[in-house]
Amino acid sequence: MPDLANLLVVTVVALLAPLLLGMAPRVRVPSVVLEIVAGVVLGPSVLGLVEVDEAVRIVALLGLAFLLFLSGLEVDVHRLRGSLLRTALLGYALTMVIGVLAGFSFGAAGWVRDPLLIAVALSATSLGLVVPVLKDAGRADDAAGQTTIAASSVADFGAVVLVSLLFSVSETTPGERIAFLAVFVVFVAAIGVAVALAGRWSRLDMVFLRLQDTTAELRVRAAVALLVAFVVLAELFGLESILGAFLAGAVVGLIDRDTSTHPHFRTKLDAIGYGFLIPVFFISSGVTLDLRGLVEEPTALLRVPLFLLALLLVRGVPALLYVRALGSRSAVAAGFLQATSLPFLVTTTQIGESVGLIAPVTGAALVCAGLLSVLLFPSAALALLRRDRRPRAGSRTG
Repeated sequence: MPDLANLLVVTVVALLAPLLLGMAPRVRVPSVVLEIVAGVVLGPSVLGLVEVDEAVRIVALLGLAFLLFLSGLEVDVHRLRGSLLRTALLGYALTMVIGVLAGFSFGAAGWVRDPLLIAVALSATSLGLVVPVLKDAGRADDAAGQTTIAASSVADFGAVVLVSLLFSVSETTPGERIAFLAVFVVFVAAIGVAVALAGRWSRLDMVFLRLQDTTAELRVRAAVALLVAFVVLAELFGLESILGAFLAGAVVGLIDRDTSTHPHFRTKLDAIGYGFLIPVFFISSGVTLDLRGLVEEPTALLRVPLFLLALLLVRGVPALLYVRALGSRSAVAAGFLQATSLPFLVTTTQIGESVGLIAPVTGAALVCAGLLSVLLFPSAALALLRRDRRPRAGSRTG
């Protein structure tokens, strides 16, 4: 049996982080920030009290899968249509253009080995952090909120697909991965249709209703089985497991439209993810963060504000497309929210380091920039949104 001492420390930190924040409600800092910082302090960069051993690594891997699964679950496919989808796609195309320019600039400075990986890393938005901010401002369902959520959903999906296609740890070529992706999507669609049709079988539906809130937790087990199946399937096709996890969440969200008969289902999934698995992933990411190299290298710290500026430009500038429809203040707020990114930066840096395209010190700078974006950008967006409460047409653009 593996030693669980490190996992014990990590789970205690996962308990204390939200507890401390809950005792200081005026400190509006997401617990993920505190979890990563705690991992840095306890890891080899500072105190050296915790290491990522086999037990922590396995739970952290499950945490990453659940994080992407819950991110996919946030995507409302039914609202991604019409002008919302067109604007979101155009915005992401502009994001990639600016991101490639930023990547080549960092490459010319000798900070990165692959400019395209930096472009993709900077192109995502933390949908799980954006939605709560919009809800706090009472703007989640109006034009500004729906435009921002649509753009963030497209960015998350696009970034996950691009990482899987271009930077997988498998030895397949990009061309082979494109072919594998096409076949994988067909498999995903087929499984999704099969699950949807099975849900219409009245006898099976009655069994799920009867056992969903018992110790069987049948609906939760089915979701977890689908998650693991998609992760394994993605790896079999030479794609990144994060793509399988993200698509599993998107499929569950697409099928699970009516939650009237099972109102606690998604709360239970959140409990598994955010209650145990996901904090372990973020704390272990902090433990492995090369903060010592970031501090010791003379020019390394300069990378943090420049990466933060790049994040704001790459994801914030496309929000100028919304000025005509939303007004300047809401568009700027949307830009700040779109530039809020941390989980995907952590994931991408780990993939980049594993394939030798990102040096640990560069990965540390990217993650630190993501931490600052989470601390600064949502607060700025919230202030702007609260000042601009004028109702606007088109909150259900079709």
